[in-house]
Amino acid sequence: MAERRNSQATGGPMLERRLSTDKMDVLNSRDHSGGSGSVGQSTQKTGISCGSCFDFIQGLQGGGPVADDGECDVLLIGGGIMCASLGVMLQQLEPSWKIRLYERLSQCGEEASNGWNNAGTGHAALCELNYTPESKDGKINITKAIDINEKFQVSRQWWAWLATQGKLGDVTDFIARTPHMTFVHGEKNVDFLKRRYELLKPNVLFEDMEYSEDHSKIRGWAPLLFEGRDPRDKIACTFYHGGTDVDYGTLTKHLIHSFIKGGGQVRMNYEITNLEYNADGTWTVYIWKRDLSASRMSKVRTKFVFCGAGGATLQILQKSGIPEIQGFGGFPISGEFLVCQNSDIVKKHPAKIYGKAAVGAPPMSVPHLDARVIDGKEMVLFGPYAGFSPTYLKQGRYTDLVSTLRPHNILPMATAGLKNLDLTVYLMKELAASKEKKLEALKEFIPNARGEDWTICTAGQRVQVMKRNGASTWDGILQFGTEVVSGQNGSIAGLLGASPGASVSVMVAVDVLLKCFPDKINGWTPKFRTMIPSFGQQLNDNPEMARRIMEQTARILRIQ
Repeated sequence: MAERRNSQATGGPMLERRLSTDKMDVLNSRDHSGGSGSVGQSTQKTGISCGSCFDFIQGLQGGGPVADDGECDVLLIGGGIMCASLGVMLQQLEPSWKIRLYERLSQCGEEASNGWNNAGTGHAALCELNYTPESKDGKINITKAIDINEKFQVSRQWWAWLATQGKLGDVTDFIARTPHMTFVHGEKNVDFLKRRYELLKPNVLFEDMEYSEDHSKIRGWAPLLFEGRDPRDKIACTFYHGGTDVDYGTLTKHLIHSFIKGGGQVRMNYEITNLEYNADGTWTVYIWKRDLSASRMSKVRTKFVFCGAGGATLQILQKSGIPEIQGFGGFPISGEFLVCQNSDIVKKHPAKIYGKAAVGAPPMSVPHLDARVIDGKEMVLFGPYAGFSPTYLKQGRYTDLVSTLRPHNILPMATAGLKNLDLTVYLMKELAASKEKKLEALKEFIPNARGEDWTICTAGQRVQVMKRNGASTWDGILQFGTEVVSGQNGSIAGLLGASPGASVSVMVAVDVLLKCFPDKINGWTPKFRTMIPSFGQQLNDNPEMARRIMEQTARILRIQ
């Protein structure tokens, strides 16, 4: 019997697999029609660096000199869940480090992290079918589902530890117990869901999952599904009582408050314009700010840069000139949700219900009917309906997509696009969908849904990674999921991609530190194990530990 791999290993191939995915990863399947451990030690050589020209350019424009804004140990770009998590985590590991966070908007957590811009699901693969694909020979792969659940358990552990330390405020502000369900209809889909359940159920992380084809039982789980449904419909559902709804925007704000209280500096209304690598291994970061100076430009010197700026991460890493970003591109996908705030309807739907994606649909477009709590208000959301905008952020620029085109990524992006023409067809159909067509999709879940009860809300932007396929300089793939790109010497890193994003942000933060500071890991390990008791271990292979930790985190986070 083959030795079981430890998906939570702190080094080696498993760390690299968590940081990146390839064309064989199940997240990339759809139905088709490094360096030193000490901050600042580096010998990296990057591509063309333009930062040193900034003072000269400003002089030509008559804009005045670039202001010197000092130095810091770590500079974080982006005020979302990713940088907020990494900043607070570093404060626990290195309390003496000077850490700054820069955000281009006037508030943190307002782009992809905001509750209106994402599904709010605590992604643990309890209900999302795209994590358990079925091959042509009928075999269902549950490996990714277990990996995603493991990562979300890491998030729960760290949030729970922060809560016990008084560093996270009232946890009920951002997390609520919300059952997770999967809903299918039709003989073929019912058979698939039953086989999926039978594979997941023996695993400790999924042992509390239930399955039923009985209408009366399913009605007890989700009454809204049966509003006007034909009693002869062949349907099935799985049900997991301990699922979660997470308002990542509110969580981000709690983390930012903790970060500031711990001595972190937050600069808002500041936009990164360029990065220059210095001979001593540090970075000079150039920043545009809304102040009253002649140039509105400043610069700061830092030993480590992390970019968690959502879709803008690609643009910023390209400005850094690191060779590791060559071959990467980004395909932006927007979306819409239908929102119901009618209390009579909302009280009939206490769960998150995921269905099966349409042919050609990207993973983030899996239809789901969600019980949500956003800014303390209960509501139900349905969607998403995919769309297209060339911006990389919801409050981005229409030139974002073309601004990232480079000689090294045009061919990989073109070939990735040709391989995914069905996605283009799907997006065109979504863009052309009428209000009646959108209501029809909703009626798959709620047969007697009325248009007047549902309003349309624009969701956030997602930028899917397009990159070279292995060592090829021209062949490309469209990647679903996330990817961490780091400079060879570990002095800079950034997070690309989308879902499951926020749910696994804690694991991503850990992996970034493992990758970029390998010489510090031994010294940090005791603190990691205090914050994350399962650090370096796979819960699914340790049933007693898994049950103990899940019970403890549920109690602390008040999601029993």
